[in-house]
Amino acid sequence: MTKRDRNIRGLRDSAAVPALLAALAAGLCAAAPALAADAILSGVVKDAAGAAMGGVTVTAKAAGSTISTSVYTDAQGAYFFPALPAGAYRVRAQAMTFESAQANVAGDGKSSADFTLKPTKDFIAQLPGDVLLAAMPQQTPGDARLHRVLRANCTGCHTISYVLQHRFDEEGWNKILNMMKQVNVFGLRVERAPLAAIDYNQKELAAYLTRARGPGPTSMNFDNMRPRPSGEAARVVFREYDVPVNPEAGLPDKTASNDGSDWALGTPSGIGNTVHDAWLDRDSNLWFTSNAPQHVSSVARIDTKTGVIKNFRLPGPGGFSAPTHGMTVDPKGIVWFNVNVGKGSLGRIDPKTEKIDVFTPPDGMMPTGGATTVDYDGKGKIWSSAPEGALRFDPDTEKFTEFKSETFRTPNGNGVTYGLAADRDGNGWWAQMAIDVIGRGDAATGKSSGVNLLPIKSELDLLSPEARAFYDKAVAPDFNAPVPWQHGPRRMGTDKNADILYVAASWGGHLVRIDTKTNATTTIPLPNPKATLPYHVHVDNSGAAWTNLWMTDQVARYNPAEGKWTLFDLPVRGSEARYVSARDDAAGQQIVLPYFRANKVAVMSFRSEADLAAARAASR
Repeated sequence: MTKRDRNIRGLRDSAAVPALLAALAAGLCAAAPALAADAILSGVVKDAAGAAMGGVTVTAKAAGSTISTSVYTDAQGAYFFPALPAGAYRVRAQAMTFESAQANVAGDGKSSADFTLKPTKDFIAQLPGDVLLAAMPQQTPGDARLHRVLRANCTGCHTISYVLQHRFDEEGWNKILNMMKQVNVFGLRVERAPLAAIDYNQKELAAYLTRARGPGPTSMNFDNMRPRPSGEAARVVFREYDVPVNPEAGLPDKTASNDGSDWALGTPSGIGNTVHDAWLDRDSNLWFTSNAPQHVSSVARIDTKTGVIKNFRLPGPGGFSAPTHGMTVDPKGIVWFNVNVGKGSLGRIDPKTEKIDVFTPPDGMMPTGGATTVDYDGKGKIWSSAPEGALRFDPDTEKFTEFKSETFRTPNGNGVTYGLAADRDGNGWWAQMAIDVIGRGDAATGKSSGVNLLPIKSELDLLSPEARAFYDKAVAPDFNAPVPWQHGPRRMGTDKNADILYVAASWGGHLVRIDTKTNATTTIPLPNPKATLPYHVHVDNSGAAWTNLWMTDQVARYNPAEGKWTLFDLPVRGSEARYVSARDDAAGQQIVLPYFRANKVAVMSFRSEADLAAARAASR
């Protein structure tokens, strides 16, 4: 056990931690200014036969508030909220395949609401993407091949639940496929060759979708739906902060009619969303970026006590606010983000002073750009992804260093940079998602190299010689048009205390672990690799790797010491989180999840058995 591990274990085992966590939860769960957090909400959830229901999601939101708090029932069906500000609350209990139940609670002292959940036959809209994908036919080699095409080529710009919550006949599915093979990641039609995998398989794929989600009987199998949360996953607390919809979207209200909170409404459309990456600062306030065209904000801060949002606007192209995408908070507490002020640049804001600085790469050098990610290395430098590689920025000299990908143009498409991470030795790593290459920038030599990911053999084995020959010649127009055997390295994270890089292989359904000294690679499958697709990886101070499963409404933690995954359910449908970050301090750990589609920012905190026992005692 390392010194770091001993320190962390000692901190977690400290008797002071439960009290600190309780104090933190009380302070940060506040939905409005209050002198005391004195609403104690609890209750029991049972099914129609009177049996206790564990793992049920229970959400409370005060009238007029923009903050929701969610907890989960224990094995006895009981739920206990952390202390909340006094006020009238709407409480909702939800579980897959059951009708939701709601109650109004006074919230002025000890209040309780018990629920009885009744089964529902119409549960498709409630289901997250992984459950729907897992239910799709895949028993025969032909269906398994089409299942791979569906999950890799029909999910590039949205969770699969948004599509599969609807039914269409074969003509309707063909129309959707005709559109999807010609649009880009923003849903805009572009003049280009159609996406090869959809075009090549369209006839079979339309028939496959019609069998499953057509007007007739379904071929989907829902016998093995995932279990509800239990153990540690049922002890977490979520605080979700509403973000106003994009005023440029032309919607009739400032809030979305469906923000994913009511599962019966299904996955929201995402129209009007503005949230992308997010972090907690040292004062426990949230910061998030926005890459949506609008005039209001480039970055924004959420006061986690009140939910009040403060916008920070930088002028950008076309009169809009300068769009942003990637974000990080360095060890000094400074917020860094990429920003397009006419050229892709790097932004910096000090949360204490709110002073913003923008640094633009010189003429002749790549801009920040693409699906931009920002990270800090162990030498105090800031890295940003760039279209053909990465940029390293020295905050002391305010100078950029450019690293171009060793391989960029290939016969099958260009290796445009997607995600990026920086290691403790001062080196940068970036994902060339379309060509399955991980780029590396050596800070000491100024040179670039690459790590090639080998094709996924199990997927190659499903292809006929004719199909393999077709894909070998196909040209991918962008990173959202993979061939069946690709890993799809998207966004990544390094262990800042070790020589380890984790890459989210979004099409492969696994993480790739890379030794940053030797480049040795290892594949770490997710619990359900054919349905749980990772987007980004963040490594916390203990060395655990967190990944947001953007189609599943879950976040997953991998413990490398135990080789064990733990999955945590999110309280909404259609979250489509594209980033995950963690804040670790003496008060405990908090996981931040920006809901790209549902347009919220969520913070997940943890309760021990002792914390739960204290909450149980307080409710009596």
